[in-house]
Amino acid sequence: MPQRIGEARAVSGKLFGVGTGPGDPELLTLKAVRAIAAADVVAYFAKRGNASNARAIASVHFRPDQIEEALDYPVTTEIDRRENGYKTQIAAFYSEAATRLAAHLDAGRDVVVLSEGDPLFYGSYMHLHLRLEPSYDTEVVPGITAMSGCWSEAGLPLVQGDDILTILPGTLDRDELARRLGNTHGAVIMKLGRNLPKVRAALADAGRLDQAVYVERGTTAGGFSVALADKTDDEAPYFSLVLVPGWESRP
Repeated sequence: MPQRIGEARAVSGKLFGVGTGPGDPELLTLKAVRAIAAADVVAYFAKRGNASNARAIASVHFRPDQIEEALDYPVTTEIDRRENGYKTQIAAFYSEAATRLAAHLDAGRDVVVLSEGDPLFYGSYMHLHLRLEPSYDTEVVPGITAMSGCWSEAGLPLVQGDDILTILPGTLDRDELARRLGNTHGAVIMKLGRNLPKVRAALADAGRLDQAVYVERGTTAGGFSVALADKTDDEAPYFSLVLVPGWESRP
C-alpha cells in the first residue's frame, strides 16, 4: 500500500524551504547556497509554460546528479482568487506537490524547495510546509525579501523611529487600500500586475500618490525605480511593487 503523508518512515529525508532572495543571485545567503548544493532533490515553482525565476537565481549551485521537481501552477491570475474554482484547483495542486515531495523524503532524499524572496513571507513554500512539517524534519532558510531589495534599489529610507509600516497586497479592494494607506506612516504594496490602476487610485484617494515610488524588478539587471506619479502607463509585471515612505521628519 502506498505510504500517505503523515506516515513518514523512521529514516527519511529532510525538507528545506530555501529563500532565494529578490532576484540578484549574489543575494543568496551562504546557508542557502550550502543547502542547495547538498540536496538530493531541488523543487521550484513556476507559472505553467514559463521558466522558474527561483531556479534561474539558484541554478549555478545545482549538481548534475540532482533530481529536479518543477511545480507548475495550474492557475494564476486568469481566475479570481476568491472564486471557488481557483481555491479548489490551487489546494489540489499544493496537495499533489506535497505528495510528490513526500515520496522523495520517504526514500531518504533531502529536498530543497526554492522560494523567491523569503519562504514564509507570501511564499508558496508555506503551503507545502504546513502539509509536510508534521511528518518530516524541516528547516527554513530565510531569504532577503522583495520589499527589502526594492527599497535598496530605490535608495529609499522607508521608516524610522516610531513609524508604523503596513504591508498591503494590491489585490485588496480600492476602498480598503485607501483606508489602510490613510492609517499608516510607511507602506509597501505588493502583488501589482493588473492591480496597478486600482492601487494608483487608492493612493490618490488617501492623499499619498505624490509620495509613492514604483520599483520594477528590484536588484536584477533590468531593475529601476520611478516616482509613481511620473509613470505614464499602468503596466506592471509580477516583480514590481510600490513603496510609500513614512519618514516625514527626514533632514
